[in-house]
Amino acid sequence: MTTEFSRPHVAYFGYKNGELAVENVAISAIAAKYGTPFYVYSAAAVRERVAKLRAALDGLDIQICYAVKANNNLSLLSLLVNEGCGMDIVSDGEMQRALTAGAPAGKIVFSGVGKTDEEIAAALNAGVHQLNVESIEELDAISRVAGKIGKVATVVLRVNPDVDALTHPKITTGTSKNKFGIAYADAVNTYAAAAARKEINMVGIAVHIGSQITDVAPFRQTFERLAQLTQAIRAKGLTISRLDLGGGLGVSYDGSAGIDVIAYAQTIRETLGDSGCALTIEPGRFIIAEAGALVAKVLYGKNQGNVKFSIVDAAMNDLMRPALYDALHPVWPVREPAADAEALPVHLVGPVCESSDTFGEFDHLPALERGDLVMLGVAGAYGATMSSTYNARPLIQEVLVEGDSFRLVRRQWTVEDALALERDL
Repeated sequence: MTTEFSRPHVAYFGYKNGELAVENVAISAIAAKYGTPFYVYSAAAVRERVAKLRAALDGLDIQICYAVKANNNLSLLSLLVNEGCGMDIVSDGEMQRALTAGAPAGKIVFSGVGKTDEEIAAALNAGVHQLNVESIEELDAISRVAGKIGKVATVVLRVNPDVDALTHPKITTGTSKNKFGIAYADAVNTYAAAAARKEINMVGIAVHIGSQITDVAPFRQTFERLAQLTQAIRAKGLTISRLDLGGGLGVSYDGSAGIDVIAYAQTIRETLGDSGCALTIEPGRFIIAEAGALVAKVLYGKNQGNVKFSIVDAAMNDLMRPALYDALHPVWPVREPAADAEALPVHLVGPVCESSDTFGEFDHLPALERGDLVMLGVAGAYGATMSSTYNARPLIQEVLVEGDSFRLVRRQWTVEDALALERDL
């Protein structure tokens, strides 16, 4: 059989002169210089996503705080700082990365359900914009730490709106079954109690209902509940000046439509545009996912009964999403297939000793041979940042492309680097 092979559906990735390129750089040129596997990012794609979101939100008093957990590469963070983005962080490590990348502390939001006393102190000493608080005991800890170091903590209360975003169960965060936030019914009383503490400057409320959401309906339901809660807090004579709307904006992994950011922005205008509060959103995946890809080399092919396998040099430790979330990333051969090439269904798998070390079954690829390069698309988010050294494999290298130039932005973390952590202790 023959088939029309799919083409990359993401901006700045496409075939030029018979092979895949990122912007104006051939994938094969990067592989020749640095070897495989590697992540590659398009700077232009990142800038375009920020610009697209900012244009949709025009006229709103709103700050974009990039969710660092999606991809914390310093070069990418610096690029986003230069685009005017703040940072949403969930650990001291992410805070140090954001500060190192040049993010002003006053544009950093510290989220997360389990901040340690040391992290709280570090955030207060750094002067972050706000701490998003998720439990009464966390408020107690912040009060204690702030009092000890002579600081007043600016706090926003994260509320669980009990809204099902209808996304993957492992990335749903806004229902009563999830560990995140203060129960909606308890929010007003908790806000009032927190505002009464002398070590706390209570300024607002926050929500986050999940990730990879492509329908605006759950956002509208959430923001309507947020508007009601804002009114209830003010009815108690309390001050509220900030609303943190979280992130979760979904992207396309298969060429279908991702979230409509125009409709998303209009939803914010209609529900919270007259709230009188400064707004924050925390997109991560939306900005970086489609701007990145994972490139791997075919090591071997084999048949197991009627099943064809192609074994590549990237593995589940390099890209965890397929094993963790059953995610299916689009795959394209780096060498452009001939128009009459035969499509052969194949399982694309890695070398790690786990059956879960698979990137999926694909029916649109040509015959792959040893040494061929393949690219797994839409891998900029939760790819490199979730990578590990399982099977004592080195952490993967990362490359940034800008126009017709490219550079290494994370070198390969070698086995020797790992051994050095355990020697001569």
